[in-house]
Amino acid sequence: MSRFHPLTVTELRRETRDAVVLTLVPRDQDRALFDFTQGQYLTFRRDFDGEELRRSYSICAGTDEGVLRVGIKRVDGGAFSTWANEALAPGMILEAMPPMGKFFTPIEPEAEKHYLGFAGGSGITPLLSIIKTILSREPGSRFTLVYANRQISSIMFREDLEDLKNRCMGRFSVIHVLEQEGQEIDLFTGRIDAEKMTALFQHWLDASSIDAAFICGPEPMMLAIAASLRDHGLPETRIKFELFASGQPGRARQKAVSRQAVAPGAGTQATVTLDGVTRSFAMPREGQSILDAVIAADLDAPYSCKAGVCSTCRCKVLEGEVEMAVNHALEDYEVRAGYALACQSTPLTDRLVVTFDE
Repeated sequence: MSRFHPLTVTELRRETRDAVVLTLVPRDQDRALFDFTQGQYLTFRRDFDGEELRRSYSICAGTDEGVLRVGIKRVDGGAFSTWANEALAPGMILEAMPPMGKFFTPIEPEAEKHYLGFAGGSGITPLLSIIKTILSREPGSRFTLVYANRQISSIMFREDLEDLKNRCMGRFSVIHVLEQEGQEIDLFTGRIDAEKMTALFQHWLDASSIDAAFICGPEPMMLAIAASLRDHGLPETRIKFELFASGQPGRARQKAVSRQAVAPGAGTQATVTLDGVTRSFAMPREGQSILDAVIAADLDAPYSCKAGVCSTCRCKVLEGEVEMAVNHALEDYEVRAGYALACQSTPLTDRLVVTFDE
């Protein structure tokens, strides 16, 4: 079963000097596959000099807009983002997996909630999808966005946000925090840290009114914001994260595994089910993730960031135990239920049974 499907680029809009917004159209037979929930992302793949790279970019359209759009900001040294900003053009084809991700809360049309969002740089991309959808589908709810950037010229979707603010007066407000440019209110200049969060809650935000909070951006900013939200009484269950991966390597070239590493007593006998196919193979207990072992066994395992961030490679451990080095994607209840991130997991037992189909 092919996990990737062709999408045609029908429009490319330059959003800032180093960011573009792509409008994408699937084939008629794939349209249902690309129905999305606000806050989800697409995983793309492309070959660069014979090496496959996969990158995930968030959908920025609302669910009622009838279009599929993603925002791609250039990353220093990033092969895919640089290519997308410099060489991609309307009419070209991109290969993508169907939408994935859990950075959202269920829509309740009759709800009257107050949502709070924090975005750093291109972290606005999934939040824009969430904001548009909530304002459209929950007419009694309101949304406050705190958006951090280096300077005015780097603000993505500035016109979209202003348009939303004008169309949804009293329901949508934006606080821009600029690191390198002074503003009339000193509080809105600098980085968002613990001290600034305390001041925001003292002067601009009513913590007791918040029903749910969304945070998307660099990890240090997110950790400071989440800690402040908890300190001001917001329970963990109402805080949703979308973390940026600092590096998104493509498929690593297969590493040689010594016979000693998989010898009886030192290795693991793994049984993996993927797309209804079950395969068994030996793998080491150290130095190779379950994902890399599955790929080495010629199974087309789903993955994207390989950094423990996106949850694309989520699997369920049915027998045996694993250890996860990093987990920024799975909720505590998922881990308790036996789910793991294959890209970050190594076996702890001599037998391991895993499925990617649950």
